[in-house]
Amino acid sequence: MTLREQLAKAFHDTGSFKWDRGKGFKLASGETSPFYVDCRTLMAHPEARRLVAQLAYEALLHLEFDCIGGLELGAIPIALTISDFTCTASPPHLWRTFVVRKQAKDHGLGKLIEGSIRHGDRALIVDDVLTSGGSLLKAIGVAREAGLQVDHALVIVDRQEQDGKARIEKENVHLMSLLTIQDLMGVTK
Repeated sequence: MTLREQLAKAFHDTGSFKWDRGKGFKLASGETSPFYVDCRTLMAHPEARRLVAQLAYEALLHLEFDCIGGLELGAIPIALTISDFTCTASPPHLWRTFVVRKQAKDHGLGKLIEGSIRHGDRALIVDDVLTSGGSLLKAIGVAREAGLQVDHALVIVDRQEQDGKARIEKENVHLMSLLTIQDLMGVTK
């Protein structure tokens, strides 16, 4: 079984993928979809995190960037998992991490980005699931406003709905996904 097939199976084994052709599920965009993809539950399992990290490492190996991050909350475990894995991989990569807040803090420095970034860093934006692309677009915009160069984004699952990929690539960002909704539908228990 390939790593992609193992990850797709992990979605089913952990109860992180649900399919309801009748009623469906309400998404953050307000739309209804027959699919529910729960990467927070998936990322709570160490075996699944290892698969995400391995697949991401393979997809990113040829790219050059300095840091990984995205919008809170979903991007945090993804960025940390990839960064931790690649630090000990062969060849190793020391990709720092950051998180984009949904809104600036009202105390302290009032920052929108927390973590280790430097003006001019090449940043990879990550997210759990791509639907309309709203979360990725917000993270890309904030990162670019902070002086980061964003040319690539990575999601665990592309739902292939609501033109999400086209919206991201319209911003001159190459989008990669570890899985698509088709991969999740193709798994039999």
